Amino acid sequence: MNFMPNFFEKKGGSSRIIHDEIAAPEKLAIELKLKMASLTVNRPIVFVCIGTDRSTGDSLGPLVGTLLEEQKIAPFFVYGTLENPIHAVNLKEQLTDIFEKHSNPFIIGIDACLGRLKSVGVIQIADGPVKPGAGVNKDLPEVGDIHITGIVNVSGFMEFFVLQNTRLNLVLKMAKTIANGIVEASTAFHHHRHEHWSNMSWEHISKEKTP
Repeated sequence: MNFMPNFFEKKGGSSRIIHDEIAAPEKLAIELKLKMASLTVNRPIVFVCIGTDRSTGDSLGPLVGTLLEEQKIAPFFVYGTLENPIHAVNLKEQLTDIFEKHSNPFIIGIDACLGRLKSVGVIQIADGPVKPGAGVNKDLPEVGDIHITGIVNVSGFMEFFVLQNTRLNLVLKMAKTIANGIVEASTAFHHHRHEHWSNMSWEHISKEKTP
């Protein structure tokens, strides 16, 4: 769970989406595609969904991971689900494992956070890593080249208990919006990579045939 006191002040490299607005998944997909547009074809894209199913407010990440696991989102990789969550206890170990499995991965961290009352229900996608545990004073590794966070409740007082008493209904709706956006982005990105490889192969064949 991440906590940013000045959350959603408009800054370069970040944008906000209200989870239940019209076309929210499509807007998230567009933002993701823009941030991944310059990636090389051989760089794996890894989603690290952080949180625990033992706290409703902190279950956003593993809910997203579980929803993604049920979809076909190749060429993306997903870590952190309700069955196998990534949380404070195992985060360092899981990150080490991810870097051993994937060469130079482009990591997208997904986490819940607390913020201002007027921003509850808002999803942010931004450059740079997410800082898990910041809201409950835990010193954990930063995660991600970019990150997606969702404000699930209000910050400022007894954050741990606020997370415990967050409505699951809101968290699930936000998780579905994020997951649907990622699925849409994966379809477009897979098509883009396929075209790129096809063009490279055709160029290679053309050069070979040139006398």
